[in-house]
Amino acid sequence: MTKLLLQTVESTVSDEDILGFLSRYGFPPFVSIERMAGTGIRPAVLLGFQDLQPEALQLLQARIHQVFWNDHTIDAIIVQRRTE
Repeated sequence: MTKLLLQTVESTVSDEDILGFLSRYGFPPFVSIERMAGTGIRPAVLLGFQDLQPEALQLLQARIHQVFWNDHTIDAIIVQRRTE
């Protein structure tokens, strides 16, 4: 599963709003969402995508990183799997 962290997404933003935002930029639907409160400065959501290759996620991530949405600039960060 590939994962994408979106920072500065307030807890008041619905899952449907996030899905709509991402679909406008060509993302497939996410299969999991985890809300992360952080310190209040950078609330975030961690999204999981089932059938999205890491290379495809990189291309899509570039489309939304630093985009202004819902009164905030979104930081989109790909979360890499740890290999030990």
